[in-house]
Amino acid sequence: MALDYLERPALVSEVNMKTGEEKRVLEGRRAIVTGGGKGIGKGISIRLAEAGASVVIVGNSNMTMAEETCALIESRGGKAWCIGADLALPESIDKVVAFALEKMGGIDILVNNAAYQPNRDITEYSGDLFRNVIDINLGSYLRMTMACFPYLKESGHGRVINISSVHGKKPTGFDIAYATSKGGVTMLTRETAVAFIRYGITCNAILPGGTAIEFKTESSIKGMQDFGAHYLRVERDRRYRFGYRTGYPSDSGNMAVFLCSDLGEHYNGVQMRADGGMTLF
Repeated sequence: MALDYLERPALVSEVNMKTGEEKRVLEGRRAIVTGGGKGIGKGISIRLAEAGASVVIVGNSNMTMAEETCALIESRGGKAWCIGADLALPESIDKVVAFALEKMGGIDILVNNAAYQPNRDITEYSGDLFRNVIDINLGSYLRMTMACFPYLKESGHGRVINISSVHGKKPTGFDIAYATSKGGVTMLTRETAVAFIRYGITCNAILPGGTAIEFKTESSIKGMQDFGAHYLRVERDRRYRFGYRTGYPSDSGNMAVFLCSDLGEHYNGVQMRADGGMTLF
């Protein structure tokens, strides 16, 4: 499915109520977005750049899309770089941070978005696969956060945004490890917020619901042929009946911009749903 990431409005500027001066809300800020080349991560990368931030995009399985996202940002006058890294490896974390410091000179914003979603039934999970999902979806968030911590502390505008999911609260019915990891992300966010508040760093989570993206890790069709077909049909019927809508990557992107800006400095340890009302039902 082709998505137009520029189609929807972007939160970009703020106005000083006393002087009337207008400026981009993230002008001069420096951001890392893991998994920032496609889907929700791409929506966040583009919106951060539109708001004035320089962005390092971390890719892994699809570097072509990461490079395309960088090119799109640069074509619009933004600053972006991409780097490939397996965030399950501690040495890759160090490589990403060193690259960001080389390109941007510091780190003000970390968006932990990279995720692995095999879409396997509980009976299909091995112990190794379960641990791998948890390590990437939860462990890499902690490792990236701690590696960036010294620079976030120096920033004066330190922000950590963790991309969780409505499935941290609402079972998927088709991927137990993914849902478990996202539940962990919401608590990791709260613990990080408590630990970092003394340093002036905020940490918040965004919980997307059903979002129109290119594809998920592996083939979402493969993992959902049986139960998934029924699940999606039920969700479609519920959506029509109750009125919640499928989201766009820009929904999470605009929310990330707000939380990373001075406008969002009061928000800490919160879980903000970008789900079109999905978890109301």
